[in-house]
Amino acid sequence: MKQLFDIPEYKKIRVIIDTDAACEADDPFAIVQALLSPKLIVKGIAAEHFALDGSMEKSYDEIRTILDAMEMECPVLKGQEGPLSKDEKLSEASEFIINEAMREDEKPLFVLCQAAITNVAMALKSEPKIKERMTVIWIGTHGKVPNKAPFREFNAGNDVEAANLILESGVTLWLVPSYVYTTINIGIAEIKRRIAPCGKIGQHLYENLMAYNHSEGAGWTQGESWSLGDSPAIALALNPGCGHFETAPAPHVEEDTSSSEKPSNPQIRIYKDVDSRYILEDLIAKLELFADREHI
Repeated sequence: MKQLFDIPEYKKIRVIIDTDAACEADDPFAIVQALLSPKLIVKGIAAEHFALDGSMEKSYDEIRTILDAMEMECPVLKGQEGPLSKDEKLSEASEFIINEAMREDEKPLFVLCQAAITNVAMALKSEPKIKERMTVIWIGTHGKVPNKAPFREFNAGNDVEAANLILESGVTLWLVPSYVYTTINIGIAEIKRRIAPCGKIGQHLYENLMAYNHSEGAGWTQGESWSLGDSPAIALALNPGCGHFETAPAPHVEEDTSSSEKPSNPQIRIYKDVDSRYILEDLIAKLELFADREHI
């Protein structure tokens, strides 16, 4: 696909997207935004589990559905089938992360994690050298310590062992905690009005969200709005300055996903806020350009 617009080559970065795409409806929006962003050279998309049998395969299938709707090609990798404690065999996704990180390339590598962080944890566990060769942006945890869990944080909670492995590893880590990622709010009316008309992929994003909103698993949602909580992983790769952050010790994740102190944990970047309208308007504008090909 011809790019929507171009930017200077030296500003482009390599990215791997790590996603539980079939878990609920926000991951597909983030995947689409990444694929339509000229700055991001998407090397591959890794399917994550969401702590249910067969969930990684469902994520894999949803990634394929997105690519088909966009008529795009990109490597899609099958990840670990479950948490580290249940799947000790190196997956093709984890192996792909290792190989891409170890590859000599002047463009920096960012791994954009929108789920449990099992695939990256397995890669680091198998080849510790990669921690010096990539930046991880992760949507997860309840942030800086101490922070008693207001609810079970989904991404960290789906593999607490993997979460703590990453947090303790020393890898360059930008963390987007729950009190930040839950602020990327958009109304279903806006999605229907502005995203659904954007071709086959816009219709899929809308219909997929509506199907989940009417499912039994959506009891936690507000009814006619959505939090596109995975999108900051993409937006911060595009523009690290679209939010404010502090450097602080990485939290330790307890079994209930509370953040507690572990003095030996390294310093990481923890975002305190992000610009939700920048994130949403960038996504919508790119979808509109993608649907209106004569402007390309």
